[in-house]
Amino acid sequence: MKIGIMFANAGPFGLPDHLENLARSAEDVGVESIFTVEHVVVPEGYKSEYPYSATGRMPGGEDSPIPDPLLPLAFAAAVTKKLRLGTGIMILPQRHPAYVAKEAATLDVLSGGRAILGVGIGWLREEFETLGIDFSERAARTEEAIQAIRTLWKGEAQPFEGKFHRWGPVHSNPKPVQAGGVPILVGGHVPGAARRAARFGDGFFPVSGGEDPEALSKLLTVLKDECGKIGRKPEEIEITTGSALRDLDAVKRFQDLGVSRLVTGPPGFDKEGVRKGLEDLGERIISKL
Repeated sequence: MKIGIMFANAGPFGLPDHLENLARSAEDVGVESIFTVEHVVVPEGYKSEYPYSATGRMPGGEDSPIPDPLLPLAFAAAVTKKLRLGTGIMILPQRHPAYVAKEAATLDVLSGGRAILGVGIGWLREEFETLGIDFSERAARTEEAIQAIRTLWKGEAQPFEGKFHRWGPVHSNPKPVQAGGVPILVGGHVPGAARRAARFGDGFFPVSGGEDPEALSKLLTVLKDECGKIGRKPEEIEITTGSALRDLDAVKRFQDLGVSRLVTGPPGFDKEGVRKGLEDLGERIISKL
């Protein structure tokens, strides 16, 4: 089982000394990965319901700092050696796939093959409206963008023809150093996301699955069923989910479900709290895996 830390760019972790402390401390105790979140803007007074909170509101308030998801990972790459660096998640339909392909490949090169590209369709309608992107098209845009990104990572110039993006043979360099490209994890907590992961993902990342194992199990059944329809082996898809990491028994239950990576929030927001919390995580969980 791999252990990751999410919200690695939220709040104080958008500041260099706090991010360096988080990344170095995580690597020192055996954490496998850190994951960043994304919102390019948060419209004041938004009405859309945040799906991962009972209140329907994002934690931290509308004006809480949310830095770009990729730049902090490049910073973390420079102060670590082994820590994997993931977006968890990037709101892919809001971005042009040519830029995403370039940026993710660049991160992979600079980190020596440690990049992970977690993507999702987004939930904040008002954010899409600010960007002039049709909210109702976000799933189709995401699926097309994943395919487009993979053509840009191929060794030879490839054309692409889709509904939203099209181009003739083009070169996009550098290429990822990981064989097959940067792994793409499809985020989401609904059956459509599970089917999308089966069709297009290297992994599936239902971030809230750890708090509702029964719901997670149902999503994984949807994923397996979709794999059966398209002739894909479910075990090819790495499963990541969120968890409070309460004890080793809980970790074992996730392993039995087929989960390969558990991610949890930072154990604190001040430097000492982060260091001590991660040391406890290392001694209590990671060292026993």
